[in-house]
Amino acid sequence: MMDLFQIITDRIVDELERGTIPWQKPWSGAQGAISHTTGRRYSLLNQMLLGCRSGEFITFKEAQREGGHIRKGEKASMIVFWKFLESAKKDDQGTLICDADGKPVMEQVPFLRYYNVFHIDQCEGIRPRFAEETTPGAHLSPDEAAESIVRDYIHRSGVRLTIRYSDRAFYSPAADCVTVPELAQYTSTAEYYSTLFHELTHSTGHSSRLNRIGGSEGFGSEAYSREELVAELGAAYLVQHAGLETTESFRNSAGYIQSWLKALRDDKRLIVSAAGRADKAVAMILNTNDAVKEA
Repeated sequence: MMDLFQIITDRIVDELERGTIPWQKPWSGAQGAISHTTGRRYSLLNQMLLGCRSGEFITFKEAQREGGHIRKGEKASMIVFWKFLESAKKDDQGTLICDADGKPVMEQVPFLRYYNVFHIDQCEGIRPRFAEETTPGAHLSPDEAAESIVRDYIHRSGVRLTIRYSDRAFYSPAADCVTVPELAQYTSTAEYYSTLFHELTHSTGHSSRLNRIGGSEGFGSEAYSREELVAELGAAYLVQHAGLETTESFRNSAGYIQSWLKALRDDKRLIVSAAGRADKAVAMILNTNDAVKEA
């Protein structure tokens, strides 16, 4: 297996040496943060408070009213808005100001309110209301070879897999759960499985498996960056192994790897060391005899 890994690694390094490769998110999502109830786009301030995350947001009570619920352990995000209340106008001494008829002059007083909301992919039993009717990959079909790899690994490992309409792909070590957007949100079948294999490769680093992921991999840290290299190399191999690689998917993988190499000072030798770990991860996913738990 390592010979093929070396070939893929060499191809990626060669691609990187050709210059900067723009990485593109391979799936589409809702445009900006919007209210699940009204469909209205949140203000720029609220977009920032929500981490510039796309999709529909809902309150706890709204989710209950629709027959859904917030998944255990999910944390709310805060949004704010100004509500204008009518109040009798007063002068600097606190005396009511009246008009010629002796009636109090009313004014609109801004009052800051806030709500706690959850993205609908933090919920169970809630479907998007305002998703686009057509999605880029509505015509795409699952690939049986890739599906077989996924089913077998999920069955052996016990990793929980969640596939739903969302704008995030991630692996949660605490929940031992992989979450990816639906196939119909992708531009190609290869990009869908590349994303799924990327997150499954992360899952091999769990302490109960290869023990590659510790508790201090904060976003942007060196450990986090190295793990991203491992995951994307694993994904690149598995996509090729399943016979799904395209020129576009390969270049996007190379672009993703390049973005993390910049966080690691562009040291291309790191790809070689990451490939060794990715090789063990892929061996575990494919159920060969090469996976060895790290000390």
